[in-house]
Amino acid sequence: MIAQQLSFDWPNGVALGPDDFFVSTANATAFGMVTDPARWPLRKLVITGPAGCGKSHLARIFAAGQPTQIIAAADLTADFRPKAAALVVEDMDNLPAPAQEPMFHLHNHLHHDGGLLLLTARQTPGHWPITLPDLASRMQGSAVVQVADPDDALLQAVMMKLFADRQLLPPPDLAAYLAPRIERSFAAAAAIVAALDSMALATGHKISQRLAARLLDKPD
Repeated sequence: MIAQQLSFDWPNGVALGPDDFFVSTANATAFGMVTDPARWPLRKLVITGPAGCGKSHLARIFAAGQPTQIIAAADLTADFRPKAAALVVEDMDNLPAPAQEPMFHLHNHLHHDGGLLLLTARQTPGHWPITLPDLASRMQGSAVVQVADPDDALLQAVMMKLFADRQLLPPPDLAAYLAPRIERSFAAAAAIVAALDSMALATGHKISQRLAARLLDKPD
């Protein structure tokens, strides 16, 4: 793929982890935990953070370390049976009411058999829509690690990766120009990259600081 051939000088303070995951102060703790499940209290862990922060990527890094099954919370049914000793349940914020009892039994099954349970969500367990008391108590007793909003270095790295994913090679200093001018969030990084790509296609101009300044309605 062309995107894999693009080369960037990553900002200081950002390192590459497995599968091109960018590690900085914003996510270093979460990265360290998913790559060392022996540290998980009670062999379970919850990763929380905003949309686009890399929770699913972290889950797949964890899954690469041992046989793991990944399922969305919304897809849990009463007849679901895990096919691996490690289970990832994504988007626990969206756990449907009928899935609460199956989730409770899954938790107990993995605990009894010495399995690993990794859960992802935007919010901490106390904010999940769980009404089954036994499940709520077990979820709230889980260790939680949070992926914070990106620091400037991580925000720049994320934008550069998003450009690469679109097979675009912007000027080397463009991400540094954009980082202090947009909201410090993963969603904002994705939005500005998409908007610049669209604007470049619409105007026939190359992606540049001048084009970014026009998009942001700021003088360059």
